[in-house]
This record gives sequence, C-alpha cells and structure tokens, in this order.
Amino acid sequence: MIGNIRWLLWLNGSLALVFFINAFLFGGALNGFGIYPRTQTGLIGIAASPWLHGSIEHLINNLIGMSIFALLTLSYGKRYFLSASAIIILIGGLGVWLFGRPNIHIGASGWIFGLWALALGNAWFHRSLKTLLIAIVVIIFWGGMALGVLPSDPRISFEAHFFGAAAGLLAAAALKPRSRKR
Repeated sequence: MIGNIRWLLWLNGSLALVFFINAFLFGGALNGFGIYPRTQTGLIGIAASPWLHGSIEHLINNLIGMSIFALLTLSYGKRYFLSASAIIILIGGLGVWLFGRPNIHIGASGWIFGLWALALGNAWFHRSLKTLLIAIVVIIFWGGMALGVLPSDPRISFEAHFFGAAAGLLAAAALKPRSRKR
C-alpha cells in the first residue's frame, strides 16, 4: 500500500509540476501541445495532453479523480496500472484525434474516465470477488460519471471522456488483473 501511495504521489506530483512550469514559465503556451484532431502536431498531444491543464481548478479536479482511480488500479500492481494506462492514453487519445471537435483537448480526464471504466470492465471480463467489489463501490460512489461521456459544456472534452472510457473497457478485456501477493 505504501508503494502505491508513493507511485500516486509521483504521478500527481508530475501532473502538478508540469502545470506550474507551463503556467509560470510558459504562460500556458504548452497547452498548444494538446490533442488537436486530425493534425500532425495534434498527434504529440496523445501523449502530452494528460499532463496539460487549463487552470488550477482543472488540475485539482483531475488530481482528485486520478488519486481515486489510480489507487484502485494500483491494487492490481504497478505493471497492470502502467499497461492499462498506456492503452487508455494511446487508444483514448487516438479516438479524440480521429473524431474530436477541432479544438485543443487537454487534461487527464480521459485517462481518469478510462481507469473508471477499467474498474467496471474488470468486473465483467474477469469475474472475481475483488473486481466485483471494486465495481460495486465505483458504481455507488462514482456511477454518475457515466453522464460525463455525453456532450454538455462545450469547454469540456466529452470526447476525451468517451474515448478514454472506451479504451478503459478495451484494457479490461485485454489485460487480466492479478491480485497482489502479500
């Protein structure tokens, strides 16, 4: 558990560090490296966009969601977390790049929605007591996130939420979570 918290602190610290460097050294200019659909430069954003945030509120909201869903995913081990995250970031980002509105899409919310869907998908694809309990907790406390994949506020990339969640389900189908050995 302590190792997972260290990983989470490193991850959240890296998100915060990039935000502050971008905000104070570059005046937010790095946000131009987000996903801009169907452009060559927008391809860089597939990997860069999870670390880019438009405001401190945007960052804090993503840090909270990342803390919750990264810890749940890390309960299966670091390798599982890294593999699932790579699938979610790459496939989810590619979905935004192919089908997103012509805007710059930034933030870690696609990744977070992917980890959320992964928790639900694991219960479906890898039925065990642990995956079922995690899915029940996720549905009870964060089931309302399902509405986040629908268009609502034009300033929010529902495309990142939608394709992140779809990539999370793909990751659940492709990867078998393992219970950590004690």
